[in-house]
Amino acid sequence: MLDHLSYKTPTPKVIHGAKEDWELVIGLEVHAQVASKAKLFSGASTEFGSEPNSNVAFVDAAMPGMLPVINEFCVAQAVRTGLGLKAAINLTSAFDRKNYFYPDLPQGYQISQLYHPIVGEGEVIVDMGPGIARRVRIERIHLEQDAGKSIHDLDPTMSFVDLNRTGVALMEIVSRPDIRGPEEAAAYVAKLRQIMRYLGTCDGNMQNGNLRADVNVSVCRPGDYEKYQATGDHSVLGTRCEIKNMNSLRFIQAAIEYEARRQIAIVEDGGKVVQETRLYDPDKGETRSMRSKEEAHDYRYFPCPDLLPLEIEQEWVDDIAATMPELPDEKKARFVEGFGVTEYDADVLTAEAENAAFFEEVAKGRDGKQAANWVINELFGRLNKEGLTVDTTPVSAAQLGGMLDLIASGEITTKMAKDLFELLWTTEKGGNPAEVAQKHGMKQVTDTGAIEKALDDLIAANPDQVEKAKVNAKLAGWFTGQVLKATGGKANPAVVNQMVAKKLGLG
Repeated sequence: MLDHLSYKTPTPKVIHGAKEDWELVIGLEVHAQVASKAKLFSGASTEFGSEPNSNVAFVDAAMPGMLPVINEFCVAQAVRTGLGLKAAINLTSAFDRKNYFYPDLPQGYQISQLYHPIVGEGEVIVDMGPGIARRVRIERIHLEQDAGKSIHDLDPTMSFVDLNRTGVALMEIVSRPDIRGPEEAAAYVAKLRQIMRYLGTCDGNMQNGNLRADVNVSVCRPGDYEKYQATGDHSVLGTRCEIKNMNSLRFIQAAIEYEARRQIAIVEDGGKVVQETRLYDPDKGETRSMRSKEEAHDYRYFPCPDLLPLEIEQEWVDDIAATMPELPDEKKARFVEGFGVTEYDADVLTAEAENAAFFEEVAKGRDGKQAANWVINELFGRLNKEGLTVDTTPVSAAQLGGMLDLIASGEITTKMAKDLFELLWTTEKGGNPAEVAQKHGMKQVTDTGAIEKALDDLIAANPDQVEKAKVNAKLAGWFTGQVLKATGGKANPAVVNQMVAKKLGLG
């Protein structure tokens, strides 16, 4: 339900064709590599970047007589992901053989789950801005093995095969056609990535191929999607085309935009969209046909004879549920409620679990809004600029928190704090904020006698300015500025303001 932060549903994206308006309907099949040191059916390593064909067991190479053995940890990771997506966990599931020509899968078929997946229906709340979100339903999550990699650019006459990825465990997360625009599609994949990174079930590295998506796109006339929701009739949504193996959020958006306009042009010209699998060419910014779209019967699925049905116990699922971390949506709601930060700031702070933990350490027992401002603007801004993370930051959470304590106690001003932050980042790494501030003469002047003398001298030397300030109280700020200047900016501005008002009789 869209209730934990009072969300409203965004308006579907409308594309203006040459003749009429159209709406997008999008569903995604996201392939997430399970975070596991061993493959789904063998003990071979899953380490990325190893020498070609070095992470290959006899099972992966489909040697005669070699039988797959299920990796229990991979099963637990799939269950953990399902729980994180508020999905039903199926205590009984089964593996099937998907028969298809895989040049980089030696056995010639893929072991997957079609009829009885390990995870059933769930949902993802996709944030589209403060107070706006789309609820995307998850149809299923099933486990399957990845294929290897064919390499075509090392020789003009031959192709090479690297089997290191062969047999690596994948979770295929299949959504309902609930996504209504390119930005939503990218935000959905980003949200899935965020949740799985919080859970530790997939590292979400899209550059390495550890997270990639097949994007199903169709177009319909305004109002047809509501008919589908009311009747369940998919035919009103238009013929869909699938764009394979997208591993970039930016490319996902661009591919959807192009494909939608391509389909609209066909239909408005009197033609029919052909259901097919397409590829996106980022260099040309277009999709192109790859092959006709296969249906389940084309793959000749049948139960895998080498693996018994997978049966798990509810107690085991409950044990996994007991170790679940606080997930992004819940953490975001708690930050808004507990620390008083805005929804936007909470989004930024919870983007990564490590960032959220850093902020909480800084904000504990302190002003949450002030802590968020320093963490987001000063720390994150500097980290991004220098290509660092909170794990490699020169300024620790304890140091940043110590700086905020100095500001709260009135020992340093905000301007001094920025100078102190710079010192802690560069020449005083690891230093105690209070000691570094003392060492560099950054402490505020708290001697009211010294401040009063400076102000008295100023008033005596500027009688005309005194008279002007008495007529227009806004001009009293001149005295505050001069006192701060005389004390090298170390006087407490609030104390100076009070003293100026008192001396000039403006209180």
